[in-house]
Amino acid sequence: MSDSVSGCTEPRTGIPEAELEALVRGICFKTGPPRRLGVEVEWLVHELRTPQLPVTPERLAAAYAALRTVPLDSALTVEPGGQLELSSQPADSLMECIGTVSADLAAVRAALAEHGLGLAGIGQDPWHPPRRFLHERRYDAMETCLDRTGPAGRAMMCTSASVQVCLDAGYEEPGPLGLGRRWWLAHQLGAVLVAAFANSPMAGNEPTGWLSTRQLLWVEIGTGRAGGPALDTDPREAWTRHVLDAPVMCIRQDSGPWDVPEGLTFREWVRSGVPRQPTREDLDYHVSTLFPPVRPRGHLELRMIDAQPGDDGWIVPLAVTTALFEDPGAAETAYRAVKPLAERALSLPAPHNPLWIDAARHGLADPELHEAAIACFAAALEALPRLGAATEVTDAVSAYQDRYVIRGRCPADDLLDRVHGTDRRHPHGKDIRT
Repeated sequence: MSDSVSGCTEPRTGIPEAELEALVRGICFKTGPPRRLGVEVEWLVHELRTPQLPVTPERLAAAYAALRTVPLDSALTVEPGGQLELSSQPADSLMECIGTVSADLAAVRAALAEHGLGLAGIGQDPWHPPRRFLHERRYDAMETCLDRTGPAGRAMMCTSASVQVCLDAGYEEPGPLGLGRRWWLAHQLGAVLVAAFANSPMAGNEPTGWLSTRQLLWVEIGTGRAGGPALDTDPREAWTRHVLDAPVMCIRQDSGPWDVPEGLTFREWVRSGVPRQPTREDLDYHVSTLFPPVRPRGHLELRMIDAQPGDDGWIVPLAVTTALFEDPGAAETAYRAVKPLAERALSLPAPHNPLWIDAARHGLADPELHEAAIACFAAALEALPRLGAATEVTDAVSAYQDRYVIRGRCPADDLLDRVHGTDRRHPHGKDIRT
Protein backbone atom coordinates (compact mmCIF):
# COMPACT_ATOMS: atom_id res chain seq x y z
CA MET A 1 0.00 0.00 0.00
CA SER A 2 2.77 2.45 0.76
CA ASP A 3 4.61 2.17 -2.57
CA SER A 4 4.95 5.73 -3.81
CA VAL A 5 5.55 6.97 -7.34
CA SER A 6 5.42 10.73 -7.75
CA GLY A 7 5.60 10.91 -11.52
CA CYS A 8 6.21 9.07 -14.75
CA THR A 9 9.19 10.28 -16.73
CA GLU A 10 10.64 7.03 -18.12
CA PRO A 11 10.97 6.62 -21.90
CA ARG A 12 7.83 5.30 -23.57
CA THR A 13 9.38 2.06 -24.79
CA GLY A 14 6.90 -0.80 -25.01
CA ILE A 15 7.81 -4.41 -24.24
CA PRO A 16 6.39 -7.43 -26.10
CA GLU A 17 3.86 -9.56 -24.22
CA ALA A 18 6.12 -12.63 -24.13
CA GLU A 19 8.92 -10.59 -22.61
CA LEU A 20 6.57 -9.15 -19.98
CA GLU A 21 5.51 -12.68 -19.04
CA ALA A 22 9.15 -13.69 -18.67
CA LEU A 23 9.79 -10.65 -16.48
CA VAL A 24 6.96 -11.55 -14.11
CA ARG A 25 8.14 -15.16 -13.85
CA GLY A 26 11.73 -14.18 -13.19
CA ILE A 27 11.27 -11.20 -10.89
CA CYS A 28 8.41 -12.22 -8.62
CA PHE A 29 9.84 -15.63 -7.59
CA LYS A 30 13.53 -15.63 -6.73
CA THR A 31 14.51 -18.93 -5.16
CA GLY A 32 17.53 -20.28 -3.34
CA PRO A 33 19.86 -18.67 -0.79
CA PRO A 34 20.28 -16.31 0.94
CA ARG A 35 17.40 -17.07 3.32
CA ARG A 36 16.27 -13.72 4.68
CA LEU A 37 13.12 -12.31 6.26
CA GLY A 38 11.45 -9.05 7.10
CA VAL A 39 8.32 -7.51 8.55
CA GLU A 40 6.09 -4.54 7.80
CA VAL A 41 4.08 -3.23 10.73
CA GLU A 42 1.25 -0.75 10.26
CA TRP A 43 -0.30 1.29 13.04
CA LEU A 44 -3.24 3.60 13.53
CA VAL A 45 -2.16 6.93 15.01
CA HIS A 46 -4.33 8.25 17.83
CA GLU A 47 -4.54 10.74 20.67
CA LEU A 48 -2.61 9.41 23.64
CA ARG A 49 -5.21 10.39 26.20
CA THR A 50 -8.41 9.85 24.21
CA PRO A 51 -7.91 7.45 21.29
CA GLN A 52 -11.53 7.88 20.16
CA LEU A 53 -10.90 11.50 19.16
CA PRO A 54 -9.76 12.04 15.56
CA VAL A 55 -6.32 13.57 15.04
CA THR A 56 -6.40 16.67 12.87
CA PRO A 57 -4.43 16.60 9.60
CA GLU A 58 -2.37 19.54 10.84
CA ARG A 59 -1.24 17.66 13.94
CA LEU A 60 -0.45 14.57 11.88
CA ALA A 61 1.58 16.62 9.42
CA ALA A 62 3.58 18.24 12.23
CA ALA A 63 4.26 14.90 13.92
CA TYR A 64 5.33 13.26 10.66
CA ALA A 65 7.62 16.16 9.84
CA ALA A 66 9.33 15.59 13.19
CA LEU A 67 9.57 11.85 12.51
CA ARG A 68 11.54 12.49 9.33
CA THR A 69 14.41 13.74 11.48
CA VAL A 70 14.53 10.54 13.57
CA PRO A 71 17.27 8.14 12.43
CA LEU A 72 15.80 4.70 11.69
CA ASP A 73 17.07 1.50 10.12
CA SER A 74 13.59 0.62 8.86
CA ALA A 75 11.77 2.51 6.13
CA LEU A 76 9.03 4.76 7.50
CA THR A 77 6.08 5.51 5.25
CA VAL A 78 2.65 7.07 5.66
CA GLU A 79 -0.48 5.34 4.41
CA PRO A 80 -3.34 7.22 2.69
CA GLY A 81 -5.37 7.65 5.88
CA GLY A 82 -2.39 8.71 7.96
CA GLN A 83 -1.48 5.25 9.28
CA LEU A 84 2.23 4.72 9.88
CA GLU A 85 4.17 1.79 8.47
CA LEU A 86 7.64 0.59 9.41
CA SER A 87 9.24 -1.77 6.88
CA SER A 88 12.32 -3.58 8.07
CA GLN A 89 15.38 -4.15 5.95
CA PRO A 90 15.92 -7.82 5.01
CA ALA A 91 17.36 -9.56 8.08
CA ASP A 92 19.56 -12.63 8.36
CA SER A 93 17.73 -13.94 11.42
CA LEU A 94 14.51 -13.62 13.36
CA MET A 95 16.22 -11.94 16.30
CA GLU A 96 18.01 -9.43 14.07
CA CYS A 97 14.67 -8.45 12.54
CA ILE A 98 12.96 -8.16 15.93
CA GLY A 99 15.81 -6.16 17.45
CA THR A 100 15.98 -3.63 14.64
CA VAL A 101 12.24 -3.02 14.37
CA SER A 102 11.79 -2.87 18.16
CA ALA A 103 14.43 -0.15 18.43
CA ASP A 104 12.89 1.80 15.55
CA LEU A 105 9.40 1.55 17.06
CA ALA A 106 10.67 2.84 20.40
CA ALA A 107 12.13 5.88 18.64
CA VAL A 108 8.92 6.47 16.69
CA ARG A 109 6.76 6.24 19.81
CA ALA A 110 8.98 8.68 21.67
CA ALA A 111 8.79 11.20 18.84
CA LEU A 112 5.00 10.88 18.56
CA ALA A 113 4.54 11.18 22.32
CA GLU A 114 6.08 14.64 22.19
CA HIS A 115 3.09 15.58 20.02
CA GLY A 116 0.57 13.86 22.30
CA LEU A 117 0.10 10.97 19.86
CA GLY A 118 0.47 7.20 20.11
CA LEU A 119 0.24 4.02 18.03
CA ALA A 120 -2.67 1.58 18.15
CA GLY A 121 -2.38 -1.99 16.89
CA ILE A 122 -5.86 -2.72 15.54
CA GLY A 123 -6.67 -4.22 12.15
CA GLN A 124 -9.52 -1.80 11.45
CA ASP A 125 -10.19 1.57 13.06
CA PRO A 126 -13.18 0.90 15.35
CA TRP A 127 -14.05 4.57 15.84
CA HIS A 128 -13.52 6.76 12.79
CA PRO A 129 -14.83 6.71 9.21
CA PRO A 130 -12.32 6.74 6.34
CA ARG A 131 -10.61 10.08 5.88
CA ARG A 132 -7.77 10.52 3.43
CA PHE A 133 -4.67 12.27 4.74
CA LEU A 134 -2.48 11.94 1.62
CA HIS A 135 -3.68 13.69 -1.52
CA GLU A 136 -1.32 12.41 -4.19
CA ARG A 137 -2.10 11.37 -7.75
CA ARG A 138 -1.52 7.70 -6.92
CA TYR A 139 -4.12 7.77 -4.16
CA ASP A 140 -6.53 9.93 -6.14
CA ALA A 141 -6.45 7.27 -8.85
CA MET A 142 -6.68 4.42 -6.34
CA GLU A 143 -9.72 5.95 -4.69
CA THR A 144 -11.46 6.45 -8.03
CA CYS A 145 -10.75 2.86 -9.01
CA LEU A 146 -11.77 1.25 -5.73
CA ASP A 147 -14.93 3.36 -5.38
CA ARG A 148 -16.35 1.41 -8.33
CA THR A 149 -16.78 -1.65 -6.11
CA GLY A 150 -18.18 0.18 -3.07
CA PRO A 151 -16.94 1.75 0.18
CA ALA A 152 -14.57 -1.08 1.17
CA GLY A 153 -11.71 0.39 -0.85
CA ARG A 154 -11.68 3.68 1.04
CA ALA A 155 -11.82 1.83 4.36
CA MET A 156 -8.90 -0.37 3.31
CA MET A 157 -6.88 2.68 2.28
CA CYS A 158 -7.60 4.84 5.30
CA THR A 159 -8.64 2.80 8.34
CA SER A 160 -6.88 -0.59 8.15
CA ALA A 161 -3.54 -1.80 9.52
CA SER A 162 -1.69 -5.09 9.38
CA VAL A 163 1.42 -7.09 10.20
CA GLN A 164 3.01 -8.29 6.96
CA VAL A 165 5.61 -11.05 7.22
CA CYS A 166 8.08 -11.23 4.34
CA LEU A 167 9.85 -14.52 3.60
CA ASP A 168 11.98 -15.73 0.74
CA ALA A 169 10.27 -17.82 -1.93
CA GLY A 170 12.07 -21.06 -1.07
CA TYR A 171 14.03 -23.53 -3.16
CA GLU A 172 13.33 -25.10 -6.54
CA GLU A 173 13.53 -28.70 -5.30
CA PRO A 174 10.60 -30.57 -3.70
CA GLY A 175 10.26 -30.72 0.07
CA PRO A 176 8.92 -28.60 2.93
CA LEU A 177 11.00 -25.57 1.89
CA GLY A 178 10.49 -25.91 -1.87
CA LEU A 179 8.74 -23.23 -3.93
CA GLY A 180 5.59 -25.17 -4.84
CA ARG A 181 4.83 -26.43 -1.37
CA ARG A 182 5.81 -23.09 0.23
CA TRP A 183 3.40 -21.23 -2.09
CA TRP A 184 0.58 -23.68 -1.33
CA LEU A 185 1.29 -23.59 2.40
CA ALA A 186 1.20 -19.78 2.47
CA HIS A 187 -2.36 -19.81 1.10
CA GLN A 188 -3.72 -22.61 3.32
CA LEU A 189 -1.88 -21.60 6.49
CA GLY A 190 -2.95 -18.04 5.75
CA ALA A 191 -6.50 -18.86 6.83
CA VAL A 192 -5.18 -20.13 10.18
CA LEU A 193 -3.19 -16.92 10.64
CA VAL A 194 -6.30 -14.85 9.85
CA ALA A 195 -8.27 -16.74 12.51
CA ALA A 196 -5.57 -16.84 15.19
CA PHE A 197 -4.68 -13.14 14.91
CA ALA A 198 -8.06 -11.61 14.05
CA ASN A 199 -8.20 -8.17 15.66
CA SER A 200 -10.73 -6.01 13.84
CA PRO A 201 -14.29 -6.78 14.96
CA MET A 202 -15.69 -3.25 14.84
CA ALA A 203 -16.34 -0.27 12.60
CA GLY A 204 -18.22 2.90 13.40
CA ASN A 205 -18.27 1.98 17.11
CA GLU A 206 -20.33 -1.15 16.38
CA PRO A 207 -19.48 -4.85 16.01
CA THR A 208 -19.55 -5.89 12.37
CA GLY A 209 -20.23 -9.59 12.93
CA TRP A 210 -16.72 -10.40 11.70
CA LEU A 211 -13.71 -10.96 13.93
CA SER A 212 -11.49 -9.69 11.10
CA THR A 213 -13.38 -6.88 9.43
CA ARG A 214 -10.14 -6.03 7.66
CA GLN A 215 -10.40 -9.34 5.77
CA LEU A 216 -14.02 -8.56 4.96
CA LEU A 217 -12.81 -5.40 3.22
CA TRP A 218 -10.52 -7.43 0.95
CA VAL A 219 -13.39 -9.76 0.09
CA GLU A 220 -15.61 -6.82 -0.82
CA ILE A 221 -12.93 -5.17 -2.96
CA GLY A 222 -13.07 -8.16 -5.30
CA THR A 223 -10.91 -10.88 -6.82
CA GLY A 224 -9.32 -8.81 -9.58
CA ARG A 225 -7.68 -6.39 -7.16
CA ALA A 226 -7.51 -8.33 -3.88
CA GLY A 227 -7.72 -11.98 -4.89
CA GLY A 228 -5.00 -14.54 -5.38
CA PRO A 229 -4.36 -16.90 -8.29
CA ALA A 230 -5.50 -20.50 -8.54
CA LEU A 231 -3.29 -23.03 -6.74
CA ASP A 232 -3.78 -25.93 -9.15
CA THR A 233 -0.83 -25.11 -11.39
CA ASP A 234 2.80 -23.97 -11.27
CA PRO A 235 3.10 -20.84 -9.05
CA ARG A 236 5.00 -18.87 -11.67
CA GLU A 237 2.50 -19.65 -14.42
CA ALA A 238 -0.48 -18.95 -12.17
CA TRP A 239 0.89 -15.65 -10.91
CA THR A 240 1.96 -14.49 -14.37
CA ARG A 241 -1.55 -15.08 -15.74
CA HIS A 242 -3.04 -13.37 -12.70
CA VAL A 243 -0.88 -10.28 -13.13
CA LEU A 244 -1.48 -9.85 -16.85
CA ASP A 245 -5.19 -10.57 -16.63
CA ALA A 246 -5.77 -8.28 -13.64
CA PRO A 247 -7.38 -4.88 -14.26
CA VAL A 248 -5.12 -1.87 -14.55
CA MET A 249 -5.68 0.54 -11.67
CA CYS A 250 -4.33 3.58 -13.46
CA ILE A 251 -2.13 4.79 -16.30
CA ARG A 252 0.42 7.26 -15.01
CA GLN A 253 1.02 10.53 -16.76
CA ASP A 254 3.84 13.07 -16.59
CA SER A 255 1.39 15.80 -15.60
CA GLY A 256 -2.22 16.11 -14.60
CA PRO A 257 -4.47 13.42 -13.12
CA TRP A 258 -3.69 9.81 -13.95
CA ASP A 259 -6.09 7.94 -16.21
CA VAL A 260 -8.27 5.36 -14.43
CA PRO A 261 -9.55 2.97 -17.11
CA GLU A 262 -12.46 0.69 -16.32
CA GLY A 263 -12.13 -3.02 -17.06
CA LEU A 264 -8.82 -2.78 -18.94
CA THR A 265 -6.50 -5.67 -18.10
CA PHE A 266 -2.74 -5.29 -18.37
CA ARG A 267 -2.70 -7.87 -21.16
CA GLU A 268 -5.30 -5.88 -23.10
CA TRP A 269 -3.28 -2.72 -22.58
CA VAL A 270 -0.18 -4.43 -23.97
CA ARG A 271 -2.04 -5.68 -27.04
CA SER A 272 -3.86 -2.43 -27.77
CA GLY A 273 -1.08 0.04 -26.98
CA VAL A 274 -3.75 2.62 -26.08
CA PRO A 275 -3.34 5.33 -24.84
CA ARG A 276 0.38 4.38 -25.01
CA GLN A 277 2.49 1.27 -24.86
CA PRO A 278 3.11 0.04 -21.28
CA THR A 279 6.72 -0.10 -20.14
CA ARG A 280 8.71 -2.23 -17.71
CA GLU A 281 8.09 0.47 -15.10
CA ASP A 282 4.36 0.25 -15.76
CA LEU A 283 4.50 -3.50 -15.15
CA ASP A 284 6.33 -3.01 -11.85
CA TYR A 285 3.80 -0.39 -10.82
CA HIS A 286 0.87 -2.58 -11.85
CA VAL A 287 2.12 -5.40 -9.60
CA SER A 288 2.27 -2.93 -6.69
CA THR A 289 -1.46 -2.17 -7.16
CA LEU A 290 -2.48 -5.82 -6.71
CA PHE A 291 -3.26 -6.81 -3.12
CA PRO A 292 -3.59 -10.59 -2.86
CA PRO A 293 -3.14 -12.16 0.58
CA VAL A 294 0.16 -13.66 -0.59
CA ARG A 295 2.08 -11.39 -2.97
CA PRO A 296 5.34 -12.48 -4.62
CA ARG A 297 7.74 -9.56 -4.95
CA GLY A 298 10.98 -11.53 -5.34
CA HIS A 299 10.02 -12.83 -1.89
CA LEU A 300 6.62 -13.74 -0.44
CA GLU A 301 4.61 -11.06 1.36
CA LEU A 302 2.05 -12.62 3.74
CA ARG A 303 -0.50 -9.81 4.01
CA MET A 304 -3.37 -11.47 5.89
CA ILE A 305 -2.52 -10.74 9.55
CA ASP A 306 -4.36 -7.96 11.40
CA ALA A 307 -2.33 -5.41 13.35
CA GLN A 308 -1.86 -6.68 16.90
CA PRO A 309 -2.45 -5.03 20.29
CA GLY A 310 0.36 -3.97 22.59
CA ASP A 311 3.76 -2.49 21.89
CA ASP A 312 5.26 -5.89 21.03
CA GLY A 313 2.19 -7.78 19.83
CA TRP A 314 3.53 -7.88 16.27
CA ILE A 315 6.42 -10.11 17.38
CA VAL A 316 4.19 -13.16 17.94
CA PRO A 317 2.82 -13.47 14.37
CA LEU A 318 6.29 -12.74 13.00
CA ALA A 319 7.88 -15.45 15.15
CA VAL A 320 5.16 -18.05 14.55
CA THR A 321 5.06 -17.51 10.79
CA THR A 322 8.84 -17.51 10.47
CA ALA A 323 9.13 -20.77 12.41
CA LEU A 324 6.46 -22.49 10.33
CA PHE A 325 8.21 -21.59 7.08
CA GLU A 326 11.91 -21.56 7.95
CA ASP A 327 12.20 -24.71 10.08
CA PRO A 328 11.81 -27.88 7.95
CA GLY A 329 10.20 -29.89 10.76
CA ALA A 330 7.72 -27.16 11.63
CA ALA A 331 6.93 -26.60 7.95
CA GLU A 332 6.12 -30.28 7.53
CA THR A 333 3.90 -30.26 10.62
CA ALA A 334 2.09 -27.14 9.40
CA TYR A 335 1.59 -28.70 5.97
CA ARG A 336 -0.05 -31.79 7.49
CA ALA A 337 -2.14 -29.67 9.88
CA VAL A 338 -3.65 -27.47 7.17
CA LYS A 339 -4.00 -30.07 4.42
CA PRO A 340 -7.51 -31.13 5.54
CA LEU A 341 -8.59 -27.48 5.38
CA ALA A 342 -7.92 -27.29 1.65
CA GLU A 343 -11.19 -29.07 0.87
CA ARG A 344 -13.09 -26.09 2.27
CA ALA A 345 -11.36 -23.72 -0.13
CA LEU A 346 -13.31 -25.33 -3.00
CA SER A 347 -10.51 -24.44 -5.45
CA LEU A 348 -11.46 -20.76 -5.15
CA PRO A 349 -8.75 -18.12 -4.67
CA ALA A 350 -8.08 -16.64 -1.25
CA PRO A 351 -9.46 -14.62 0.47
CA HIS A 352 -12.75 -15.22 -1.34
CA ASN A 353 -13.18 -18.93 -0.62
CA PRO A 354 -15.30 -20.38 2.22
CA LEU A 355 -12.26 -21.31 4.33
CA TRP A 356 -10.91 -17.77 4.47
CA ILE A 357 -14.37 -16.27 4.97
CA ASP A 358 -15.02 -18.59 7.92
CA ALA A 359 -11.62 -17.68 9.37
CA ALA A 360 -12.37 -13.97 9.15
CA ARG A 361 -15.92 -14.27 10.46
CA HIS A 362 -15.51 -16.82 13.28
CA GLY A 363 -11.79 -16.95 14.07
CA LEU A 364 -10.73 -19.93 16.16
CA ALA A 365 -14.33 -20.63 17.18
CA ASP A 366 -14.25 -22.70 13.99
CA PRO A 367 -13.35 -26.23 15.20
CA GLU A 368 -11.13 -27.21 12.27
CA LEU A 369 -9.23 -23.94 12.27
CA HIS A 370 -8.86 -24.25 16.03
CA GLU A 371 -7.35 -27.72 15.73
CA ALA A 372 -4.94 -26.61 13.01
CA ALA A 373 -3.88 -23.54 15.02
CA ILE A 374 -3.09 -25.63 18.09
CA ALA A 375 -0.87 -27.94 16.03
CA CYS A 376 0.86 -25.04 14.27
CA PHE A 377 1.60 -23.08 17.45
CA ALA A 378 2.99 -26.20 19.12
CA ALA A 379 5.26 -26.80 16.12
CA ALA A 380 6.37 -23.15 16.11
CA LEU A 381 7.21 -23.22 19.81
CA GLU A 382 9.31 -26.34 19.31
CA ALA A 383 11.11 -24.81 16.32
CA LEU A 384 11.84 -21.30 17.63
CA PRO A 385 14.85 -22.29 19.78
CA ARG A 386 16.35 -24.00 16.73
CA LEU A 387 16.06 -20.66 14.91
CA GLY A 388 17.89 -18.85 17.69
CA ALA A 389 14.83 -17.17 19.20
CA ALA A 390 15.42 -15.54 22.57
CA THR A 391 13.56 -16.72 25.64
CA GLU A 392 11.38 -13.61 25.72
CA VAL A 393 10.17 -14.40 22.19
CA THR A 394 9.26 -18.01 22.95
CA ASP A 395 7.64 -16.86 26.20
CA ALA A 396 5.51 -14.35 24.25
CA VAL A 397 4.40 -17.04 21.80
CA SER A 398 3.66 -19.45 24.66
CA ALA A 399 1.61 -16.81 26.49
CA TYR A 400 -0.36 -16.07 23.30
CA GLN A 401 -0.97 -19.77 22.83
CA ASP A 402 -2.34 -20.10 26.37
CA ARG A 403 -4.41 -16.91 26.32
CA TYR A 404 -5.94 -17.28 22.88
CA VAL A 405 -5.15 -20.36 20.80
CA ILE A 406 -5.86 -23.08 23.35
CA ARG A 407 -9.07 -21.32 24.36
CA GLY A 408 -10.24 -20.81 20.77
CA ARG A 409 -10.01 -17.04 21.07
CA CYS A 410 -8.24 -14.14 19.37
CA PRO A 411 -7.59 -10.46 20.21
CA ALA A 412 -10.88 -9.48 18.57
CA ASP A 413 -12.68 -11.35 21.35
CA ASP A 414 -11.02 -9.10 23.93
CA LEU A 415 -12.26 -6.00 22.12
CA LEU A 416 -15.77 -7.39 21.99
CA ASP A 417 -15.66 -8.39 25.66
CA ARG A 418 -14.89 -4.80 26.58
CA VAL A 419 -17.74 -3.53 24.42
CA HIS A 420 -20.30 -5.94 25.87
CA GLY A 421 -18.88 -6.19 29.38
CA THR A 422 -18.97 -9.98 29.24
CA ASP A 423 -17.02 -12.97 28.07
CA ARG A 424 -18.86 -14.24 24.99
CA ARG A 425 -18.00 -17.81 25.99
CA HIS A 426 -19.77 -17.38 29.35
CA PRO A 427 -22.82 -19.71 29.41
CA HIS A 428 -25.13 -16.77 30.13
CA GLY A 429 -23.44 -14.28 27.83
CA LYS A 430 -24.62 -13.24 24.41
CA ASP A 431 -22.74 -14.75 21.44
CA ILE A 432 -21.84 -11.55 19.62
CA ARG A 433 -20.94 -13.47 16.43
CA THR A 434 -24.65 -13.68 15.76
